[in-house]
Amino acid sequence: MSTVASKPIPITVLTGFLGSGKTTVLDHLSRAGALARTLVLINEFGEVGLDHELLTPIEDDTLVAVDSGCICCTIRADLVQTLSEAPWRYARGGERWFDRVIIETTGVADPAPILQTIIGDAQVASRYLLAGVLTAVDAVNGLATLDQHIEAVKQVAVADRILLTKTDLLENTGQSLEAAIRQYSPVAPISTVIDGEAQADWFFGAAGYTMDDKSADVEAWLAGEFKAQSHTAAPAQEHTAHDKNRHRRVRASSLVFDEPVDAALFESCLTMLMQFRGQDLLRVKGIIHVAGLDRPMVIHGVQHVFHPPQLLESWPGDDRRTRLVVIAQDLDHAELLGCFSALGLQVRVIE
Repeated sequence: MSTVASKPIPITVLTGFLGSGKTTVLDHLSRAGALARTLVLINEFGEVGLDHELLTPIEDDTLVAVDSGCICCTIRADLVQTLSEAPWRYARGGERWFDRVIIETTGVADPAPILQTIIGDAQVASRYLLAGVLTAVDAVNGLATLDQHIEAVKQVAVADRILLTKTDLLENTGQSLEAAIRQYSPVAPISTVIDGEAQADWFFGAAGYTMDDKSADVEAWLAGEFKAQSHTAAPAQEHTAHDKNRHRRVRASSLVFDEPVDAALFESCLTMLMQFRGQDLLRVKGIIHVAGLDRPMVIHGVQHVFHPPQLLESWPGDDRRTRLVVIAQDLDHAELLGCFSALGLQVRVIE
């Protein structure tokens, strides 16, 4: 066996809460040519995945969308299978072409079971090395997110390095957010990132994940996941029920509009959602077919903050329908459907 084939393949985990800018960072690295020989695994929460389609500069076989669902819950076994099969499934000319892996987790992911899977699963650990964990923190909503979501706290606590994003949207990021971050991650270097422009050397700079500078809580979380994963005799449905309880208040609604939408009506619906349920909109993202336009429009929003719409040069695939993913807290499908249908837009939910 060659030295290259026998060396562990480094995995960098990119995590961070919904809307923190993870995909924007990957998009920048891709455009800068920093993802050569890198296999990117993207996990999305919801039945209609969009992030992997919007990262169009990355070659098709460089980017893999892990099945919809939360990577820390019901599809953790899929992650093991994907990593185990990746060297030959995505081979080129019969040989493994990638030298490293990035896993971008869904924003609601608890990172502990993901890290434990990489470290503790014998099949994965025999071929891969957990090189580092980067966590993106949204400067606009970071304080409230850390206060309200334990997943966000864990994402910060396990980090080797922290990407502080969207600082350009604030006049002053304030010392309070950094103090909150330091409460959970005392020594992880923090890099301010605008428009996703992370430095590749910094992004891939870690030599290997270590627990030396992590809190006792992190060790306890990983130990707890190891114990949970070792109970293989338990019925599968018992694990599924437990896992789903991680995100019992958070729900993803995947909406599809079969016909091109009227821009003014669509904007009115989004405005109404922000006004009445803004604080519960953890993430809104969509690729929109606007009536009268032959190019798709992309929208992104978190709570009360929506970024300016972006026109793509072309559709990323054959599907020309408007697809909108709303990840929200305590907001069900019926309320969303009612919001759009009240203004005359025809929409349906993909279950």
